[in-house]
Amino acid sequence: MTGGPTLTAWRGVPFAPPAQLSGHGAQLERLSPRHGPSLYAANTPDPTLWRYMADGPFPSFEAYAAWLKDAASRADPFYYAIGDGTGWRGVAAYLRMDRANGVVEIGCIVLSPALQRTRAATEALHLMIAAAFDGGVRRVEWKCNAENAASRRAALRLGFTYEGTFRQHMVVKGRNRDTAWFALLDRDWPLIAAKHQAWLAPGNFDAQGRQRTALSSAG
Repeated sequence: MTGGPTLTAWRGVPFAPPAQLSGHGAQLERLSPRHGPSLYAANTPDPTLWRYMADGPFPSFEAYAAWLKDAASRADPFYYAIGDGTGWRGVAAYLRMDRANGVVEIGCIVLSPALQRTRAATEALHLMIAAAFDGGVRRVEWKCNAENAASRRAALRLGFTYEGTFRQHMVVKGRNRDTAWFALLDRDWPLIAAKHQAWLAPGNFDAQGRQRTALSSAG
């Protein structure tokens, strides 16, 4: 009989997403209706933000509030509101939490234009990855529409490894979706985490908040 290494002590992992996560510039709180007005103002004026999402865009605050109320009530996906110190600017979630195998996905990510390509956005995702591994998870996954070039770049920039594309994986909003799969393993995380921390260090940014060294070159 063949197979992978035997995990004699493995009993699964009781991973529970923290209600809050905070860093130097990013704050994450479990999504609730109180985040609605700020998130609606930040994330709905540009309908292209929702191009690759299963939900949205939303024609009114009432429609967005109904979606948010439902999303906030769920245990899986477990949604966060993401703040940057000036307001709530995005959402992200843990989903498909497979505790028996120690696997969790990070997804359902919608970042406002003001949050995209910022230190706070990277730190928010770093905090979610770190919390998963600190909670005993063995594998963190990232999946996206294979046509979503920005999401694919983000996964690679954060240190995820591309594992392949599942063709005709889903139908989303009446359209075919081929899904690109990425993953980060616990054994790889210490090195990747050190690169994240080097990039996030205050000295890596000038007075205008521009990076001195790219994350791909950090560490």
